[in-house]
Amino acid sequence: MALGRARADRRVDYWPGFVDALSTLLLVFIFLISIFTVAQFFLSREIAGKQDQVARLQVQLKQFADLLSLERATAGSLEDQLSGLRASLRTAEAERDKLRGDNTAVGDAKGQIQSLATDLEAEKKLSEQQISQISLLNQQLAALRRQIGALEAALEASEKRDKESQTKISDLGSRLNVALAQRVQELSRYRSDFFGRLREVLGNRPEIRIVGDRFVFQSEVFFDPGSAELKEGATPELDKLATALLELIDKIPKDIPWVLRVDGHTDVRPISNARFPSNWELSASRAISVVKYLITRGISADRVVAAGFGEFQPIDPANNDDAYRRNRRIELKITER
Repeated sequence: MALGRARADRRVDYWPGFVDALSTLLLVFIFLISIFTVAQFFLSREIAGKQDQVARLQVQLKQFADLLSLERATAGSLEDQLSGLRASLRTAEAERDKLRGDNTAVGDAKGQIQSLATDLEAEKKLSEQQISQISLLNQQLAALRRQIGALEAALEASEKRDKESQTKISDLGSRLNVALAQRVQELSRYRSDFFGRLREVLGNRPEIRIVGDRFVFQSEVFFDPGSAELKEGATPELDKLATALLELIDKIPKDIPWVLRVDGHTDVRPISNARFPSNWELSASRAISVVKYLITRGISADRVVAAGFGEFQPIDPANNDDAYRRNRRIELKITER
């Protein structure tokens, strides 16, 4: 029965690690959705700008069409005036023929004819100017049509790029999810191996236990009350921890971005002195002391992280000495960087 109990103690609860992996995957998925939302937002703004520009050009095109209609109406009026002048000229010529025997009448008729000819020439010049303006307007309308065509082509190309981007983002998300799932499984396996090895070298001690995906040491294992200096009896336990971690480092592939996070926690009772104004400073200093010692034992500084949580993450909410002792702790967790 003692052997069976020892084996039960060595079993590792994988469920919290799995929950942690799912949480990481959810965060990555939310991050990808955020990237897609931002890309969609800027693309929508670009399309809206193109549509506004097309609308403005269409308004200008309508204005030019109205102006062209007005100019055509003016040209028609001028042609009517020209026809009237020609009719007047023919009438004047007829009167000239009738008055050919009367010199005075002839002189008046010549003057009248000259005046009509002058008016006719002026009307011709005015008609030529109107025709030039109409030609210029036609050229401008053609240029506007070409510009509108180019904008429509650019809009179609932008919509096509949008569809292609959505397809690529979806494919990238699927591949990333698969890759992350594989990495999480690998890291979970190495975490389990590390905790198992750590349990072997540390033995079954009530002040050292596994809670979820964390290895928990009571603070009294490493520190005296109210202190962040490692006491003499702490170094053998930390040496065992460093040895197990060095063995793990050789097994984990280099491309997995993992770290060992050392979390410092205190109980709810406040502390206030010159060195530690609050439990924040005490918990952070204890975590840093453990990290610094592990670095002296050969652990790379880029593989360890120190964090202080003060009294704000208790594992026992009761207000008694046993709860205070349980909440004063150092937690170790292997997680992604």
